[in-house]
Amino acid sequence: MSVSRSSAGLSAGTALLLAAACGLAVANVYYAQPLLGLLAEQFGVPIAAVGSIVTVVQVFYALGLLLIVPLGDLLSRRRLTVILLLLITAGLLAAAWSSSFFMLLAGLALVGLTAVVTQILVNFASALAAEEQRGRIVGIVTSGVVIGILLARTFAGVISDLASWRAVYVASSLLTAAAALALSALLPADGADKSSLSYGRLLLSVLRLFREERLLRTRAALAFCVFTAFGILWTPLALPLGQAPFFLSPSAIGAFGLAGAAGALGAVGAGRLADRGLGERTTGVALILLLLSWLPIGLLHHSLALLVVGILLLDFAVQAVHVTNQSLLYAALPEARGRLTGAYMTFYSIGSALGAFVSTRAYAAYGWTGVSLLGACVSLAGLAFWICTQTRRR
Repeated sequence: MSVSRSSAGLSAGTALLLAAACGLAVANVYYAQPLLGLLAEQFGVPIAAVGSIVTVVQVFYALGLLLIVPLGDLLSRRRLTVILLLLITAGLLAAAWSSSFFMLLAGLALVGLTAVVTQILVNFASALAAEEQRGRIVGIVTSGVVIGILLARTFAGVISDLASWRAVYVASSLLTAAAALALSALLPADGADKSSLSYGRLLLSVLRLFREERLLRTRAALAFCVFTAFGILWTPLALPLGQAPFFLSPSAIGAFGLAGAAGALGAVGAGRLADRGLGERTTGVALILLLLSWLPIGLLHHSLALLVVGILLLDFAVQAVHVTNQSLLYAALPEARGRLTGAYMTFYSIGSALGAFVSTRAYAAYGWTGVSLLGACVSLAGLAFWICTQTRRR
């Protein structure tokens, strides 16, 4: 059986299937975050440097976005999806049985490089969707990505408490291999809309798109800001929660991902607003909420309930901007979805990597107050940039 596009576009069931596959694949990149304290102890890595796990994964994710995602415009997306999921499985097994910090980084680097399969699946969903439903479908599938990122923390925390951190990667390798088999059977064949460019010219066209398309440059810059803020929150969050006065277990820390998932789900409608021509207004409101979220987040040591409120606001804002960005880009240049995604998502990944790199160092030097102020400054920069773009448009 294969899932095909009908005259009415893409069914909700198929969109949910693709969203689930995206969430499972991208979750593999984020399992380490609630485990950073355990991994630092296991391999003897200082707290200030343990964030390099997240940074390395995100850097390789950026490489995959540049080198692999554009292949979706050239080769069969179904074949690419299956191959990449199997490579993720291999990287997870390498991480699970690593005997040194370097081996762990190598295995997770492979996971980061190939986890860009999520973006190929988002492109696939966009290509299968009818024009009038594209924003809604992109919102549904992209929500699967964000929810996978956030629930990864819950999954990793629970499994590590029940067994060990290595069991997290073994369990996920089995799930990822199963997803590869399922999608191989269910995804439709594709190839009719492929580019005639060679791979080298395809990569050069990514740079040309970035140079020529102002919308791409603007939306990529916004993605960089919001996902830097995202990384600043989520990378070091396990550190204060695992220490005095909380002493939370990895599963309890991972449960905060449930709040983030709820916030992300609330932003599914951002794609519909973009379809109605309200993309810029949605972006502005979301960036204001992103900035405001750092006030309750900064009060973590006073109230965990306020932290949950801040997480809800932050993840709602990040998802709203992200869905709006992709909806506007896919509508503007539908013939170059793979290259657009590669260029745009590179800034998402660089922002996440930068957030991971600076936040653990800010925490080691200035505590949670330093992390919160850093996140607020990045969020303010994103809002100021968006205001400047609106002034220029007028």
